[in-house]
Amino acid sequence: RESDHRAWTPVTYTVTRQNATIQGLIQGKAYFFRIAAENIIGMGPFTETTKEILIRDPITVPDRPEDLEVKAVTKNSVTLTWNPPKYNGGSDITMYVLESRLIGKDKFHKVTKEKMLDRKFTVEGLKEGDTYEYRVSACNIVGQGKPSFCTKPITCKDEIAPPTLDLDFRDKLIVRVGEAFSLTGRYSGKPAPKVTWLKDDIVVKEDDRTKIKTTPTTLCLGILKSVREDTGKYCVTVENSTGSRKGFCQVNVVDRPSPPVGPVIFDEVFKDHMVVSWKPPLDDGGSEITNYIIEKKDTHKDLWMPVTSATVKTTCKIPKLLEGREYQIRIYAENLYGISDPLISDEMKAKDRFRVPDAPEQPIIKDVTKDSAVVVWNKPYDGGKPITNYIVEKKETMATRWVKVTKDPIFPGTKFKVPDLLEGCQYEFRVSAENEIGVGDPSPPSKPIFARDPIAKPSPPVNPEAVDKTKNSVDLCWQPPRHDGNGKIIGYLIEYQKVGDEEWKQANLTADSCPETNYKVTGLTEGLTYKFRVKAVNAAGESDPAHVPDPVEVKDRLEPPELILDANMAREQHVKAGDTLRLSAVIKGVPFPKVTWKKGDHEVSPKADIEVTGVGSKLEIRNTVHEDGGMYSLTVENPAGSKTVSVKVVVLDKPGPPRNLNVSDVRSDSCYLTWMEPEDDGGSVITNYVVERKDVASAQWVAISSSSKKRSHMAKYLMEGTQYLFRVAAENQYGRGPYVETLKPIKAIDPLHPPGPPKNLHHVDVDKTEVSLVWNRPDRDGGAEITGYLVEYQEDGADEWTKFQTVPMLDCVVTGL
Repeated sequence: RESDHRAWTPVTYTVTRQNATIQGLIQGKAYFFRIAAENIIGMGPFTETTKEILIRDPITVPDRPEDLEVKAVTKNSVTLTWNPPKYNGGSDITMYVLESRLIGKDKFHKVTKEKMLDRKFTVEGLKEGDTYEYRVSACNIVGQGKPSFCTKPITCKDEIAPPTLDLDFRDKLIVRVGEAFSLTGRYSGKPAPKVTWLKDDIVVKEDDRTKIKTTPTTLCLGILKSVREDTGKYCVTVENSTGSRKGFCQVNVVDRPSPPVGPVIFDEVFKDHMVVSWKPPLDDGGSEITNYIIEKKDTHKDLWMPVTSATVKTTCKIPKLLEGREYQIRIYAENLYGISDPLISDEMKAKDRFRVPDAPEQPIIKDVTKDSAVVVWNKPYDGGKPITNYIVEKKETMATRWVKVTKDPIFPGTKFKVPDLLEGCQYEFRVSAENEIGVGDPSPPSKPIFARDPIAKPSPPVNPEAVDKTKNSVDLCWQPPRHDGNGKIIGYLIEYQKVGDEEWKQANLTADSCPETNYKVTGLTEGLTYKFRVKAVNAAGESDPAHVPDPVEVKDRLEPPELILDANMAREQHVKAGDTLRLSAVIKGVPFPKVTWKKGDHEVSPKADIEVTGVGSKLEIRNTVHEDGGMYSLTVENPAGSKTVSVKVVVLDKPGPPRNLNVSDVRSDSCYLTWMEPEDDGGSVITNYVVERKDVASAQWVAISSSSKKRSHMAKYLMEGTQYLFRVAAENQYGRGPYVETLKPIKAIDPLHPPGPPKNLHHVDVDKTEVSLVWNRPDRDGGAEITGYLVEYQEDGADEWTKFQTVPMLDCVVTGL
């Protein structure tokens, strides 16, 4: 029953155990319970609980605290915080127990004081450098719960933290002149950082207007009554041993601009208006010029009249002037922050002072070709107004009408290439200048010119050199000039000078006597040294001379022989039989060497054609045969030395006949042929052998093998008793060589052998002087019919056998014993 009710409520009637679980109770209420035992006779008395029982969950120790964290570490203290357990065990937390363990020790020691309910604790009095780990437990009425998870090992040392910087200003700051401004912020770091202020990379120092204030956590730079020079890029640096942070601010101290820069220039002056220009202010006040204000004043009056107050150009037209009056102009610059002091001009009278341009001077004509010419002139006086165009005209010398050379404007250049001239015609040219007032007078006509390509003198010849010499001459050669001056090179003039003389002598009198790029200078004196030079000549004249680099001593040259081999003089030369063999080489040497061709150690074959020229030699053999192969040598010799080169010549031909043709193992239907390779393979690998046979009674040879690579062959399918001849030839890629033939016919019969021994020899009768013998036929007859049996006897103990007689049958009586 509930404690505040008197009525009992049955729970169950069927409990046979000594315990029961009561369901459906209400949490927070108090109950009494009673129990009675029952048997078949009836129910016994109830036993009742002595006191009421309050229904609630059972109380346990708390769970482990959460989120144990290290908040601060110094060399002798550690500060920790934590959160309560997720479940307090059904009873309020009464205190927390914080424990520590020195790394290396086994046990944890309590470090908190009694009844601590704060969830933050600073452990003090630690030893610098020691390392600890910590854990915390919660306690309730039941007892102490599980400890939290341990912290990571914590070493006692002063904390290091990189600097942080939190600024109150933006990247850019605009300040009016005269106003104050400040740059502030907060910072942190361990150890305490050093704070430095820079302006445009220069350290800021305190003065009457500049104040710097720094606390352990804040920083401030203040400037009183700012001036334009305070404009710049400010930088604050917060730095300690672990690093640095920087903050930047571009401060722009703005003011009204300085006056425009003079003088005021009167670009154009007319009787009723003027055009003036000026330069922008040197200082725009830190803000873009947004406007110029222009005013005018008649010098006879004190009143300034507005012209315009809305222009950003540095030029302005001053209208509505009275002719003959003098005027002054004043100009203000304006920006967002104010208007500058004025720039005032000199006095200027309003009157026309412009006219059309003067006539240019006589133009000069350059770079004439067959269809164009370049006209060049000087700029004339422009009449006070800028020249905007030039007009170039042309006419043929005999004509009267001038024609413009182009419809397009010609400006600002003072030269023009006139196109579309007729080749061979004579032209004059003139130029007029034009400005906004009009077109001026034309220049005097140019000197007449003919439209044709110009011919200039050629450039000098290239790389003249002495290539040969004798005791009274020197051979020169050179290359044509790089530029022929647009005219055909007629020829070359060659000059020479004895070393030590000043005078140059001509080797040829006219250029056309040396049209080529080489010349032999003759009539020189042996033993003397000369210089040489060459000039190119065209219709415009002679080029500058090109000199042979070094002086040349006139004497016979002596050069050892030199052989420059052609491709056909490689180490080995292959030529097909019947083709032509050619061997050649370029030969050098002074004097020209003697040439000798040899084959091996002997003279070359009379059929060889040998040709020797001034530059080389050639050997040629037509319709080559295999015997023309061998080692050919070319020897060149002069007093300065000799040189020899050799080349192996292989004449590629059909191979020679095979050697030692032999027939063995003759049978009634086959025989075995063997031979050796030819002595001469024709310069090419033997590819196969051809084997043929012939019945001696027939005229026809029959091939029995044409592809054998071996040097043997089994001739099969012979007719027994027939006589055969055999022959063999070798083949390579150039053809089939001659046959080698057996010397005598071979008869196709099986070979004969002696018969085997008679079998089962024994006596059938014996007398005192004779013995009767019988035997059986042998197993083999040797390939032929047995014609008889030879009977021999031997006395016991003797070495020799004595022939008795040959008998045709299988028995014999030996007598005379």
